[in-house]
Formats: sequence, structure tokens, C-alpha cells
Amino acid sequence: MRRQRFPVPRRLWALVCGLSILLLTGCERPPVDPVQRGYRGVGQELVVNPRILAAQEAANVVPAPQPPAAPVPVKAISVYPDLKVLGGLTLTEFNRQMAAISEWVAPPEQGCAYCHNLENMASYEKYTKTVALSMLRLTQDTNSQWKDHVADTGVTCWTCHRGNPVPKYVWTSEPFDDQPSGMIPTGQNRASALVAYSSLPRDPLSAFLDRADNAISVVSQNALPTGEPGRKGIKHAEWTYGLMMHITDSLGVNCTYCHNSRAFYSWEPTRVKAWYAIRHVRKMNRDYIWPLNEVLPVSRKGPMGDPQRITCSTCHQGVYKPLFGVSMLKDYPGLAGPIPIPAAASTPAATPPAEVTPPQPPMPPGAAHGRDGGDPPGRIEGPEPKLTEAGGTKAGML
Repeated sequence: MRRQRFPVPRRLWALVCGLSILLLTGCERPPVDPVQRGYRGVGQELVVNPRILAAQEAANVVPAPQPPAAPVPVKAISVYPDLKVLGGLTLTEFNRQMAAISEWVAPPEQGCAYCHNLENMASYEKYTKTVALSMLRLTQDTNSQWKDHVADTGVTCWTCHRGNPVPKYVWTSEPFDDQPSGMIPTGQNRASALVAYSSLPRDPLSAFLDRADNAISVVSQNALPTGEPGRKGIKHAEWTYGLMMHITDSLGVNCTYCHNSRAFYSWEPTRVKAWYAIRHVRKMNRDYIWPLNEVLPVSRKGPMGDPQRITCSTCHQGVYKPLFGVSMLKDYPGLAGPIPIPAAASTPAATPPAEVTPPQPPMPPGAAHGRDGGDPPGRIEGPEPKLTEAGGTKAGML
């Protein structure tokens, strides 16, 4: 008995092939090279693609340092009595630092005029000078108080700005007015670059990297956590995973860069660093960015009137270490920390006392040993979440 054949139309074959090719575009083209990042047996690795790595290296080139400053005994504060942050530098080192900042941040056609009135350099009539003053303090605070995050590598203006007046990667809260009235406005199932286009709440940054110290935790330490203080549910886990997707995308890594694949709650060294990094970003947004909102123009704010804020991608820009770990700080000692101003040269009106930086947060339990310390970070962060309205994040949602 002859079998009857049903010919497949060529158009159908073309459609199947086309869909297959489209599906494969979501995969990373080889080669790939896994690199061990943690202790043996914990499954921590960084997947490196040499083809992508070459493009990233080209995008993370560090500019040559400014020529060394000639040694002089004169302090900058004695020539520019209005200086508030860098007055303790020598005059030549101060001018060298200003030239570097202009190269790192200011549009080439404006140079010093981007922040200064060239007819009156002491004037604060341009908002950019007020912002620059705050950013210098932020940089000094980062390099002196947050070594658990940035180590001795440190940061400079170039780490984030890369020659742009505003860093390429910043974020603002988004209104959720386009959500159906019967849905909780989390933005779930809406494409968002903040969560690497995953099906998760699209703005976890307002909840976790802004002014509130909301707990970030998923795994309980008890088999039956019913009634456990600080217990979080599935919705909280979705927000946490949204933040984790953002972090992995910002650093160009996967979950096992920080986490032990056998026990995600374990305090591996890279997870400890991430713990400090999250709190560092919160502090920068709360203490340095938000206070500038009153002086920022509308063009520097989001649709809800909030300032453009810092996130992991602001510095990392897709690589696991900003600028692949190259330190520029060693060439610019004025950014390493607050600089004492000689008492004889300073006056109360021109040089207010240096800001007192609060101590950095305590080491998470057991973090020094890189193992599970018991409670996850959410248990030692303080009160229960009090989420803000910014970006549609409402109280009680986590």
C-alpha cells in the first residue's frame, strides 16, 4: 500500500526557517569561556565571550593623565579664597585637577565655562557649579569611606561621565498611569531595560536604590517560616529578582558571579561586596543627588520631577569592574578624600567646615568568613519596608 505524501508548501518552510533564525538571535554567539570566580565547588563563574570582551575594552579606555603639576608651596585657597573642597591642594595641582575635570565632564566647546562664569569664577550663578561641588564631595566620600565597595582602585569623575556632562546610564521614576485600573501598578509584563526586559516589576530601583532602606531578601532561614518576623512573600521576591536582573545586566555577569549556586544565602566574598555596593548607591542618591533637585533644571529631571539618579550601570557600564579595574585615582590625589585646608589660609565664610561623613554600615553577619552568617541582609537593615509612591511603588506591595 502506497503512503500518501502531503507536500509542505515552500512558504511554510520559509516561515519555519525564518522563525528559527529569529529565535537564535536571542542566543549569544560562541565562543564563550567560563572563568572561576569563587571557591571550588560553589559554582561561581564569569562567562566571558572574547568577541564581546574586545568591544567592551574599546569602550573602557582610560584617558592619559594630565601632566604632573610643578611643586609649589602655595595652596590654592590662598589664591582662590572661595574654594570649599579642593582648597588644600597646591595651586598647580588644583589647576591640574580642574583641567582633568573639564576633560572628563564638560563639553569641549565650553570647557571651564560649563560650570563657571569666566568673568567671575567665584559665582554660583550656574547650577552646574553647585552640582560639581556636590559631586566632588561624593567622590571623596566614596574613595575614603567606602573601600569595602571600591577598594583602593577608587573612582573619579571619568568613571561615570566618560566625557559626558551627564553620565550615560542614569534613571528616574516612571508614572504607571498606563496600567489598567484593576491591576496593581508594578509595571509587570511591560518591557523595561531596568530589569533586562524580564517579566518582573519594571522599576525595582525606586524601592531598593533610592532613599528608603527597604529589605532585600528572599530565602528564609527556617523550614516553616510562618509568623517569622520580617518574612517576605512572592511579590517581594519578584521585586528582589527585578533588582538582581538589573545588577547582572549592569555588570555583564550572571547570578553566580556573586552567589554560591549551591546555597544562594551563603555570604561569598563577591556577595559581601555587593551588599556594600547597594548601600553605597543608596547613600549617594539620598545624600548627594536628591538635595540637588531644587537647583536642577527640568531637563535634568524625570517625568515625575525627580532627579536623574545613580545606579549600578552608572559606573559599571556593562563590565564587572568599572574600567576593568584600572585605577585613575592614583594620578589625582585630590579625589582620594577630604583635604584639610591650612588654618592660616582659611576663613569661616570662605571655607565652611568639612562635612562629617556617617560611618559605613556594619559587616553583614558571617561575611568576613565568606559563608552563611545566619540571617539574610533584610534582617539587619532595620524597620519593615515603607515604600515610596515614586515610580508606582506603593506601601504594602513588598
